[in-house]
Amino acid sequence: MKLSEVDRDDGSLEEILEPDLPIVDAHHHLWPSGYWIPYDRAALARDLGRGHNITATIFVECMTSFTDDADPALRPVGETQFVVENTSEVGADTSDTRIAAGIVAWADLMQPAEAARTLDGHIEAGQGRLRGVRFNVVWHDVHSTVAHAGRATTPHMLSDDRYRAGLREVARRDLTYDVWLYHQQLSELAETLDAVPELTFVLDHLGGPVPDGATPASRSAIFDDWRDGLAEVARRPNVVLKVGGVGMPVYGFGFQDVERPGFAALADAWRPYVDVAMETFGPDRCMFESNFPIDKQSFGYDSLWNAFKLLTADYSPDERAALFSGTATRVYGL
Repeated sequence: MKLSEVDRDDGSLEEILEPDLPIVDAHHHLWPSGYWIPYDRAALARDLGRGHNITATIFVECMTSFTDDADPALRPVGETQFVVENTSEVGADTSDTRIAAGIVAWADLMQPAEAARTLDGHIEAGQGRLRGVRFNVVWHDVHSTVAHAGRATTPHMLSDDRYRAGLREVARRDLTYDVWLYHQQLSELAETLDAVPELTFVLDHLGGPVPDGATPASRSAIFDDWRDGLAEVARRPNVVLKVGGVGMPVYGFGFQDVERPGFAALADAWRPYVDVAMETFGPDRCMFESNFPIDKQSFGYDSLWNAFKLLTADYSPDERAALFSGTATRVYGL
């Protein structure tokens, strides 16, 4: 099922809870018109205009807009150039939201010498907005691997000396590192955190509690392993957690098959996961993310943030401020 067939921006709108609460959307994508999932600036602006107080956003790489005819090490810089060119001016379509106030770009960390040149190119192209790098190592025995620049991920990349040398290139430039993986890899991530203590890691999408099958029983079967792995990772001080990304069908919640789930249903389903995130990392080391448009397969932008607000209704003002904006602002240096 293509995202263009399940666009949740259907004109209906939930009543917005706490519309004045400042939010930094810590993780979204953006790509040119006509890409296989339609999400250009105009599409993003429609979501930002659905009623929540989104003060800033973090763009995270999605491997589009590479410069095909450039030096191979500099091809990924085309994406940063695209984002800067399309988000430099605040327009009426986004009010005062600072779109892509922080940019997380792509570099092939398995090629550390080339990655160093890529990073320097991103820094120059980012015009002061480059904040981090993402190079995914996601691997699962059941689910298919993810291709990156024509190369699929492989098991145990986290332990590869080349990869860790690439991470040190990121740290040398005082950038953060976003990592997307599945929960079976959390123990290897913990070892990598120890190996590169000078680098701040941002663990995407709740640390990947992805079941073998998209069913409640499968989710229940892996829940304890995910919780234990997340707790092991959280004992390291150089990592923070993004809470979100669970609208992807691979997470097994099934909301992509529901007409339009309300925020209360989302909150009920996510509560055990958010509780674990808070118990292991705490609000000062967690940030909420939309992961749009990928999560748009399952719910609307208004429902997503309403669900997060409902889930944290009993939290203190300081805890909520950290989750909705403070942690992202600090970690990404906005």
